[in-house]
Amino acid sequence: MSDDEFAGVEALLEEARLAAAMPEPAERRRLRDAAGLKVAQVAAAVGVSRQTITNWEEGSSEPQPPGRIKYLRLLEGLARIHPTPAVSTAQEPVAPAFVAPQAAQTAWGDNGRAVQGEPGPCIRCGIPTPYQSTDGRPLHAGAMCQPSAATAPQAAPAAQPAPTPAPAAPASPVPAPVPTRPQRRAKSAARAEAETHAMITVAVHEELERAEGDTEAALKALIKRAIPDVMAIFAETRATARYQFTAYPALPDILKKPSKKEPDQIWEARPAFHHPDYSLKIPGSVQVTALDANAAYLSALKCWLPIGKLEHSTGAGGVDSKRSGVHLITPTQWSHPHLPNPLGDRDTDGALWVTDATLRLLMRLSGPKYGLIEAPEIHESWTSGATENFLDALRKILTAAREKAIEEEDTITAEYVKAMYSKFVSTMGESIHNREMVRPDWMHIIHSQAYANLWGKAYKAHQAGLDVIAMMGTDELHVTGNWRKVFPEGRGVAQMKIKHSDAKASGEYTIGKVTR
Repeated sequence: MSDDEFAGVEALLEEARLAAAMPEPAERRRLRDAAGLKVAQVAAAVGVSRQTITNWEEGSSEPQPPGRIKYLRLLEGLARIHPTPAVSTAQEPVAPAFVAPQAAQTAWGDNGRAVQGEPGPCIRCGIPTPYQSTDGRPLHAGAMCQPSAATAPQAAPAAQPAPTPAPAAPASPVPAPVPTRPQRRAKSAARAEAETHAMITVAVHEELERAEGDTEAALKALIKRAIPDVMAIFAETRATARYQFTAYPALPDILKKPSKKEPDQIWEARPAFHHPDYSLKIPGSVQVTALDANAAYLSALKCWLPIGKLEHSTGAGGVDSKRSGVHLITPTQWSHPHLPNPLGDRDTDGALWVTDATLRLLMRLSGPKYGLIEAPEIHESWTSGATENFLDALRKILTAAREKAIEEEDTITAEYVKAMYSKFVSTMGESIHNREMVRPDWMHIIHSQAYANLWGKAYKAHQAGLDVIAMMGTDELHVTGNWRKVFPEGRGVAQMKIKHSDAKASGEYTIGKVTR
């Protein structure tokens, strides 16, 4: 048969597919759930939006070309993998459940690249791929499929279930309770969270396949796309938000960088503290451990951020627990040399502009619980109405993705997530790499919050009887004594781990005590 004749046959088959009866909406949803696929994964494979897939599954609209053919093909493949459960009857026994064979292997060519063929649903996850297994079936390169995806290959269709009589309607039907607004919002938020999780997984999957299993090349590509990807996730988390925020507010001069060579005018209070009673230059036997606070900027996304245009006020008029921004203050003297200064290391005295995170820390330390300093004098402020939970949904999604990647020893996803949250913070100011928002006040506040969190850990160690030998940046803390009695050890965001470097490979060293 000639190529033209084959083309005619394919055209007829395509028309037949278009006219084929589509599974009912409930069955479409059942097949996707059975395969462990997210709405975002199906949407990406079919080439439509996530909302379109949701509409097709809810029955509010029917699949139309060009996505209809791809969607129908996916459903057909999933139906073979996950047939409708057979109903047992007295006359007809139920067919035994299909048992998946051992996992297939990727076919590799002589040139070291994965072998490609006609695209089809992957035998492990159901997402179409051109790459092949050793026995000629579709399989993603390196078998890099979603952890929750189905692993069974195509199975024979199950026997049609015998019809069962419809249950009798109740005498007095009870109407289903109408969900409350918080319940509807929670359900919508849960769906958005599931889909944004899928966005991370799909991105890693795409780059691994594009790189044909080359993890180093895939990671470089993921880091390169980290900014637009995290902004897309951020936009998804805002879909269920109760209020709008100002992405491009009119900025006061104090928040504008004077020039590329000059530093920012906001003091972020990052220290380089060293305990005055100890020195590396003096031989000694005092054991010190360098600790690393995990994901410092990710944890700092939990902070009070102004959501509107900043407004000017004088004196303490702009200071309020429900407002945030930047403040011009004159701090009081710090007289505790064995603890890091909450303002870091300054070369000059006098007034300075600080963030809301720094001011909140100073005010706490001046309160009755700590009593370490006097409250600073506040001269003027630029503030707006604020919330502490503005980035909480994004923080939880990235935290969960990071923890899952660590648990599964998935270095690629862990580094990709790290690139997303670090670049999200560093480019939210006046950056050429992120044009979707200009909020340098947020960037400064998050940086300062990360330091405030580290200061809290230093104080906790001090209260437990450990000497704080050094504190640097936003994540490095050096202490004496048994630190494991104070901090949980691990790689979680609430844990600490030993910091390793070229200079101190073990993260532990000894110093001497200064004699006075």
